[in-house]
Amino acid sequence: QVQLVESGGGLVQAGGSLRLSCAASGRTFSNYAMGWFRQAPGKEREFVTAITWSGDTTRYADFVKGRFTISRDNAKNTVSLQMNSLKPEDTAVYYCAADSLTRLPFLRTEVARYAYWGQGTQVTVSS
Repeated sequence: QVQLVESGGGLVQAGGSLRLSCAASGRTFSNYAMGWFRQAPGKEREFVTAITWSGDTTRYADFVKGRFTISRDNAKNTVSLQMNSLKPEDTAVYYCAADSLTRLPFLRTEVARYAYWGQGTQVTVSS
């Protein structure tokens, strides 16, 4: 099992920034690709970004490219999401998640591929 706890959400004006963090415990965090997903009211959970277990490869949804940056610190068992130039449509609950398989050389974007989830943190962007 991998336990994940997100933090850093909040209310911000459009154009502002937030930094989300996800702290992991349990199984060896450094073996898992990590992803951030989000879910807005009435919508399905969607992929935002992911990073490989080694941290050398990242992938972003088109709607966040150039605005969001994912990073990880395997020594501290954390993964972070820096969100800049936030828009009202970024409003959602943001979840960090760990892939169900270890040491994959590629990244997956499907919700069903991720086995471990945090409780989520609310991000609200006002216009």
